[in-house]
Amino acid sequence: MKEKIKSIVEINDNPTSRYFAFFIQALILVSIVTFSVETIPNLKPSTKTILYVVEVFCVIVFTIEYVLRIYVADSKPKFIFSFFGIIDFLAILPFYLSFGIDLRSLRALRFLRLFRILKLVRYNKAMSHFTRAIKSAKEEILLFVFITLILIYFSAVGIYYFENEAQPEHFTSIFDSLWWAIITLTTVGYGDVYPITVGGKVFTFFILMIGLGIVAIPTGIISSALTKSVDKKETE
Repeated sequence: MKEKIKSIVEINDNPTSRYFAFFIQALILVSIVTFSVETIPNLKPSTKTILYVVEVFCVIVFTIEYVLRIYVADSKPKFIFSFFGIIDFLAILPFYLSFGIDLRSLRALRFLRLFRILKLVRYNKAMSHFTRAIKSAKEEILLFVFITLILIYFSAVGIYYFENEAQPEHFTSIFDSLWWAIITLTTVGYGDVYPITVGGKVFTFFILMIGLGIVAIPTGIISSALTKSVDKKETE
């Protein structure tokens, strides 16, 4: 019995497993739509009732799926604390927390329902490639993040010393200057905070040049990892 259930809930080539996967994916999409519709103001009570019934049905199915996956897992603790195990748990958590709690005052809990989108990763081959690529390039990505944080701090310190006297209201401290550093290095440039001194403008020019490189680096890392992941999968 356990093996039969496992052949259904886990991704396999048999028709029943494929139908189950399509059914779960459809429910995820329906759940996302209802979550969005709930934000429309002045909904009719009948509409709210329908949305609640749909939500209850989705949660019941997701709960059964979660329990079955734990039941058929070779190592239950490993599945529970795995990426997909945590996502499956977070997908149903807000509903059960809503009992006895007014979620209108705890909107962050309702936001957790968006984790259901990540459940689609399990059934999408392209997303599976992306997940493997991220795992294979995690050391490079962590190194990139570390270097980026150093550059952000360096930029905040530099602009603070250039602009503090000229614009004390915007560059009050290094911590206040971090906002400018982030939007400049990411090349967003909202224009709400900008240098007015010659030194600050020259410094900003170099930071912008570095920012263009920072934007390109993770793209190259992930693209290379994706290519390797796809090639490895094709040779298997």
